[in-house]
Amino acid sequence: MKYVLDSHTHTTASGHAYSTLHEMVRAAKEKGLELIGITEHSMAMPGTCHEYYFMNMRILPRTMYGIEVMHGAEVNIMDYQGNLDMEEYLLKTMDVVIASLHHPCLKSGSREENTAAMIGAMKNPYVNIIGHPDDSRYPLDYLALVQAAKEYGILIELNNNSLHPLGARENPVPNDIEILNHCRNYHVPVILGSDAHTEEDVGNHKFLDILLDAVEFPEELIVNRSVAEYKKYINRGRL
Repeated sequence: MKYVLDSHTHTTASGHAYSTLHEMVRAAKEKGLELIGITEHSMAMPGTCHEYYFMNMRILPRTMYGIEVMHGAEVNIMDYQGNLDMEEYLLKTMDVVIASLHHPCLKSGSREENTAAMIGAMKNPYVNIIGHPDDSRYPLDYLALVQAAKEYGILIELNNNSLHPLGARENPVPNDIEILNHCRNYHVPVILGSDAHTEEDVGNHKFLDILLDAVEFPEELIVNRSVAEYKKYINRGRL
């Protein structure tokens, strides 16, 4: 299957990434993509950019090197009610918003608390994607998560970095398999994200491809196949 977009990438602005905006977009062009989402970590992540960075994204072109560029953020879920570390005035300027659980920002709670945090974030009208929900350090009720994604029109992310042998997330494979099985059963689409922190990883979904093939996940539920399909779910096309 040909993927035409990468929805989740970081530049040097995120503080622990290694390529510039221009390098990331050029890499997307070289790899034959049509669209890239630049989704920097938001303010509660140690070392990332100030809120002024997100305020100033309006000066960036929407197309660079012939590639469509989505201006976005990977925001942090800050409590078990699903509150985020980005205020509405900034959220509503983002093309795409990924909401994720990160250990520097929220300590893992019970399965019920972690699930409530994720579903609470889904209820925010500016959140489009739930990022890497496969980390066993945050136990989740995956059936409830998928059902909520269907109810609120949210994409669940399958994250290539989660499956990297050197990745920090714990035991993601059985969690991803459970997510995919529920998504198939409830006809809930998924988005693949490279979570690239360097230009070499833009569009890299190689670990996910192995998993998707193993479970025979239907291609029509993978949003990366179509820019038009992707835009049905993000703020730029939805609000």
